Amino acid sequence: MAHAIEVRKVPFEFADATRPVWNSSQHEWSHMVNGASLTMPYLEPFLNRTMREALVRVDDPSLREDMERFVRQEAQHYANHRRYNEMLKANGYPELAAVEGSYEADYAALGQHSLESRLAYSAGFETMTMGITEWLINDRNELFRNADPAVASLVLWHMVEETEHKSVAYDVFQAVSGRYWLRVAGLLRGSLHVGFMSRRAYRVMLKKDGLWRNLRSRMRLWWMVGCFFRKAGCAMLRALHPRYHPDKVEDPIWVDQWRHAYAGHPANFVPMLNTAGDGISPAFACSDRK
Repeated sequence: MAHAIEVRKVPFEFADATRPVWNSSQHEWSHMVNGASLTMPYLEPFLNRTMREALVRVDDPSLREDMERFVRQEAQHYANHRRYNEMLKANGYPELAAVEGSYEADYAALGQHSLESRLAYSAGFETMTMGITEWLINDRNELFRNADPAVASLVLWHMVEETEHKSVAYDVFQAVSGRYWLRVAGLLRGSLHVGFMSRRAYRVMLKKDGLWRNLRSRMRLWWMVGCFFRKAGCAMLRALHPRYHPDKVEDPIWVDQWRHAYAGHPANFVPMLNTAGDGISPAFACSDRK
């Protein structure tokens, strides 16, 4: 059953001393997540521009409301990721500014494509994200144990909200186009493009750290990249069925636990995961920042 799409203005903050390697026992994984974060202020505005353009092609008032909420959620996501990305550049990786320039060029070029093509890309990326969400939430103890709570909290908050709006881009594509093979092409293009964009960034960071040509580091990286493709691949494969719909996919139980724990808190409330030991599952500690 689909979740309500709630727009939460969570003011995540990152201390000046925040370490880009936010999980000291998982250097490569830290930078993979950093690479994904770097794409968000370019990817998500592209999704929002595409969604706004499609509004005039959608008649269903319920779907139009979901589209508006999708845009507002994504705006909150990339605002917080931009703040985090500025910390990455300030704390040792100014080279990432050039990577950001390549992202801007990529999405300027994609913006010239037809609305149908851009909607297929959007729906494809959001489909792949469902697999990543399942992975990050279900394996959160392994992936985020003893990590910086602010970074882990940012990532998992983002995943919860991706679950809430998981069907919107798909439904809009179906309403505007619905062409099966275009949807499949968008699934491949959206998923692979964002994956390789993230690689541009984590490659720069691992080179800066002197690990890009280190065999042990490369093996750890390949293992995590393999986990990424397994989880994303599962979501992509099930989406190939002609009668696929995101709402048919069961969400991780922890999504509801997070939502219920957050419900009713004021706008300045920041949900902070307890990443020490086994405390991350299922509850979280909280920080109320004024």
